[in-house]
Amino acid sequence: MRIYRRGDHILNALLIYPEWPDTYWSFKHALPFHGKRSLYPPLGLLTVAALLPKHWKKRLVDTNVRPLTNADLQWADVAMLSGMLVHKRDLLGILARCRSRGLPTVIGGPVTSSVQELPQHADHVVIGEAEDLIAGLAADLEQGTAKQIYRATELPGLDRTPLLDLDLINLKYYSCTGIQYSRGCPFNCEFCDIIEIYGRKPRTKSPAQIVAELEQLYERKWRGSVFIVDDNFIGNKKKVKELLPVIAEWNRKHQWPFTFYTEASVNLADDTELLRMMNEAGFIRVFLGIETPVEASLKEAQKLQNTRRSLLDNVRRIQQSGMEVMGGFIVGFDNDPDTVFDEQVKFIEDSAIPLAMVGLLEALPGTQLYRRLLKEGRILNEGHGNNMDSQLNFVPKMDPQKLAEGYRSILQRIYHPDAYYERVQRFLSEYHPAHHDPHPLSHYIVFARSILKQGLLGDARASYWKFLFNVATHHRHVFGTAVMLAIMGYHFQMLTRDACQTNQRPLLADREGKNGPVQEDLEENERYSKREHGSLRQILTSSNGEESPQVSIAPTSLR
Repeated sequence: MRIYRRGDHILNALLIYPEWPDTYWSFKHALPFHGKRSLYPPLGLLTVAALLPKHWKKRLVDTNVRPLTNADLQWADVAMLSGMLVHKRDLLGILARCRSRGLPTVIGGPVTSSVQELPQHADHVVIGEAEDLIAGLAADLEQGTAKQIYRATELPGLDRTPLLDLDLINLKYYSCTGIQYSRGCPFNCEFCDIIEIYGRKPRTKSPAQIVAELEQLYERKWRGSVFIVDDNFIGNKKKVKELLPVIAEWNRKHQWPFTFYTEASVNLADDTELLRMMNEAGFIRVFLGIETPVEASLKEAQKLQNTRRSLLDNVRRIQQSGMEVMGGFIVGFDNDPDTVFDEQVKFIEDSAIPLAMVGLLEALPGTQLYRRLLKEGRILNEGHGNNMDSQLNFVPKMDPQKLAEGYRSILQRIYHPDAYYERVQRFLSEYHPAHHDPHPLSHYIVFARSILKQGLLGDARASYWKFLFNVATHHRHVFGTAVMLAIMGYHFQMLTRDACQTNQRPLLADREGKNGPVQEDLEENERYSKREHGSLRQILTSSNGEESPQVSIAPTSLR
């Protein structure tokens, strides 16, 4: 192992973010239209960078933007990684590269709460939110006395969260950027790991902190979408209502440089004042965890906030307030009837939700669902974090093949070009946003790329041109939104194609998690040296050859 520099206590810290697999949130098939390399920056690592000693030298490599090079590893005294369960494979590969070179490694983020084996692959594992841990970790690294495990003992107040260290990235490579306002959610959904990681009492930043973050982005010439990455932005409605007028005033004063989107619970529809305030502040889009129209499945999942209400009316009320609704849907609950696939499609069509993320239920380690299924002897492995993959990590009540075929049928129906464009048109007919994203010259380039790829070379050319003609004729006021949704539709059509091909493989993983080939042809991968090939093979073999025991969960925010 490489020895840390001592004496002057100046370390070269290499912060590394893994590559996103092809999922709903990656938008990999849409990014090339925009000339971007990733959806948004790694906020967790940028926060960690700001918490590191000021005299350290820092470099951030987002592997979604550029490859991690041998020169990066040679420069570094310590590598600091972060990610989620869905990044596990890539993280293990990076750790193998570092270990083969004797480069000390630190890993944090939600993945450390989901993957118990990480201490076998990283020198130091950080389990917990960064604010209370980084100073001690850094001091120990300087002295060469760093411990293997750093675990937070409490959930810190967000008044201790610094401004992001944006000097380490170039915002031009990202389609949007993000800020975090709160952590935690007051609800108790059985399948959700957020309440286990961040707690059920939402903690928030002050309005002054958010204004400082907006100013930071504005000064760096950012214009356009800002994703408020909270898992439930309205978890503390009282605090949110104090924040929104401040955002609205700031946006108005600066002539509306930003539009916002976020995630929220369905009870947003119950509060007309809150809807109005979000509209006035510049919010144009919100992601809702709708999950299922089957009431019994909602009760099973303890998602009681979605019961005793008309979810369809709630979606329409939010849409009519001037915000587009993106929806999350799940199949695979114990109480799902055989008709659930048709019911999901009907709800998505009736609600005119253009961007519907439908996934198979996954029992994430540390959740109430994982613990229940473990007691019932139904857990197969710790999972992989990608609920659009066909591999279940538990034994469902429904026949697995029927579940796979039904899931595949949902995707094929809702993202068939004709059905998708028809749904978008019905949404646009009721969509009257108060604000729009700025339209720089680059948006015309995006439109030209869409015409080339979808209108001239695409398999659904006829549907595409019919859609654009109808929008230009009837919904010209939201033509830019229509083009954006056409491009997003292409992303989902590609995901559907890949998901349906994946579903041809066996659905259930075995109890060791050997759910298909995990070892790529390393000899053909030029990212790795010969010495690194051996280390990576050893890690992939060990990580896929061990049983996955119950994993304890702890708060963590090093995304």
